[in-house]
Amino acid sequence: MKTSTNTRSIFIDFKEITKAGLAISVVFSSIVGYLLGFSEEHPFNWVTLILLAIGGYFMVGASNVFNQVIEKDLDAKMDRTKNRPLPSGRITSQNALILGFLLTLLGLVILYFINPKTAMFGAISIFMYVSMYTPLKTLTPLSVFVGAFPGAIPFMLGWVAATGNFGIEAGTLFLIQFFWQFPHFWAIGWFLYDDYEKAGFFMLPTGKRDGKTAIQTILYTFWLIVASVLPVFGFTGTLQLSVVGAIIVLLLGIWMLYFAFKLNKNRDAISAKKLMLVSVTYITLLQIVYVIDKFI
Repeated sequence: MKTSTNTRSIFIDFKEITKAGLAISVVFSSIVGYLLGFSEEHPFNWVTLILLAIGGYFMVGASNVFNQVIEKDLDAKMDRTKNRPLPSGRITSQNALILGFLLTLLGLVILYFINPKTAMFGAISIFMYVSMYTPLKTLTPLSVFVGAFPGAIPFMLGWVAATGNFGIEAGTLFLIQFFWQFPHFWAIGWFLYDDYEKAGFFMLPTGKRDGKTAIQTILYTFWLIVASVLPVFGFTGTLQLSVVGAIIVLLLGIWMLYFAFKLNKNRDAISAKKLMLVSVTYITLLQIVYVIDKFI
């Protein structure tokens, strides 16, 4: 019974320190990118898809582990994070580092078996997230801009895994997820402002919950909508979107834009949380629409 309990505790701690929910959502983006990328020239391969999912999880998990090692003392100050494995003492920093390096090594090797470019972008992602985004969070609001680069890689990573190439198609997928992250993370930064302030994190573009932050959230949501419908115009290579698909994506974008305007109007935590939830739904539905549109 004790062994079973210990095993369950280790599994729970592993889920928490690798942020399983976030990691799975990132892997989902990569899988969608793969489904969009395979073709007669680059046939579907189950082994590649499984390697992408496992390698992707390891890389995201490693990024989250290193992030929590670096922010251990800061996490202890916030209600949202004080019970994580490191600040609570359930896992030592040394063991976490060993896990982080192990996941990084395994992730890179697995992604390299797909193709070298997939491993390269995976390495760039973890480097930028850990070495640039994480330390900048306590220094400047520009951390969100820097973090948007590694955060936008998973969607296009799937395309690169399928084709072995980075072109206009992968670049477009990157652009969509890049713009998406600004309204998403600024909404999070808004409704968790007080908690972030305890740790000295600068997550909002002006550093405040003000009109300028709200207006920038609207503007980046608008650019997200533009990027999301680009494939319908025919100049994104083999990444295409039908008129019907583009209309659906546009309506989803207008729905998200409505909540961005609501945040500007109300400027409260409730409106910010609604925008965050809508943004998660938006990117998920957009990716599903893109895949369905390819096959019908």
